[in-house]
Parts: sequence; C-alpha cells; structure tokens
Amino acid sequence: MIDLYFWTTDNCYKARMMLEELGLPYALKLVNLGNKEQFSPDFLKISPGHKLPAIVDPDGPGGAAVSICESGAILKYLAEKADNALYPAAPMARIVTDQWFFYGTSTFTPLAQQRGTFYARFPEDVPAAKKWYGDTLMDLYDVLNKRLAEAEYLAGGEYTIADISVYPDVQMHDYLGVDLEPYPHLSRWNDAIAARPATQRAWAPID
Repeated sequence: MIDLYFWTTDNCYKARMMLEELGLPYALKLVNLGNKEQFSPDFLKISPGHKLPAIVDPDGPGGAAVSICESGAILKYLAEKADNALYPAAPMARIVTDQWFFYGTSTFTPLAQQRGTFYARFPEDVPAAKKWYGDTLMDLYDVLNKRLAEAEYLAGGEYTIADISVYPDVQMHDYLGVDLEPYPHLSRWNDAIAARPATQRAWAPID
C-alpha cells in the first residue's frame, strides 16, 4: 500500500489521478498546509523541501521502501512501476511525451500557481503582477489549445502522464480567472479528462 501525502493542491491531484488511473492501492495521508504541517520533522524526512505531494512505497525497487517528492518524479516513478502505463516505452513516443510532460511540470504549473497567488490569494492588490501572470497564462493556454487542435491528447492519440501534468491547472481555470471558451480544443480535452472515472475518483471530496 502506497502512502500519498496530500493536500488539495494542483500537484497533489496529479499524484492522486495517477494512482487512480493505474489502480495502485494507496492511502491518503493528509498534510494540512494551512496548519504548516509540511514542516513537521517526520514529514521533512520524506520531503526535505517540505513540498507536497510525496509518497512512500514500501515495495520499491528491489523490494526496498522508497520515499519520493516532486510531482513529476512521482508520476514517472508510478508509471514505470506499472510497466510504463501512461508513459510509452517506444523512443519517439517517449520523446513527445517527455516534451509535454516537462512543459506541464516545469513551465505551465509554476506559472499557473503564480497567477493563482496574485489573482486569488495575495493579501494586496498588485495590478502589474496580476496582469503579467494573467497575460502569460493566456499565452500558455493558447499553446495548449493549438497543440490539442492537432492531437487528441498532448502526446498524440493516447492519454499519458503529460496530460495528467497539465490537467489540474486547466481544471482550476475558474479559480485562476480563465474562461475556456476562447480555447475550444483545450476545453474539449478538459471535458474528456474530467469524464474519466479515475479523474472523478481522484477529485472526489476528502472525508
């Protein structure tokens, strides 16, 4: 049983979506960011940078227990644990998948998070920052929309970890102050992923 250290953030939902898609048994271990539980000594042993999500797999490589932080590393580890499910092994397909996977984890999500900071959470109104991150996010949405005009999913015809790395920050578009109407291909993709049973289980309310 994999332990998933979780709170209701975009990156945490990526890990939960992946576990649900793969059908791997897991237990949610809630880490309340509002209470700063991510700084507890026990959690820092699992995630030295006090970041969520994190996982502990008692059946890691060679049967040894392993702890992993960073959402991208978690998605890749889980895909490989499940025989590259959602992460194609064919070299050309892997290259395309990696391109959009890293776009999601390294470009799209960090900038979407900054948009959320200044649009929804920052205690002061900072119009210049709101405009800059808003314009930047619109550009990123446009990039995704153009890609999805030519492919069903980001890596091509199959659903992969690249899609999971991007979906939460598209799904949260209302929170980010983004209207999907100008992005019909991205909207189609968003609705298709939202309809997946694993996605619905991953985003189910937490008891």
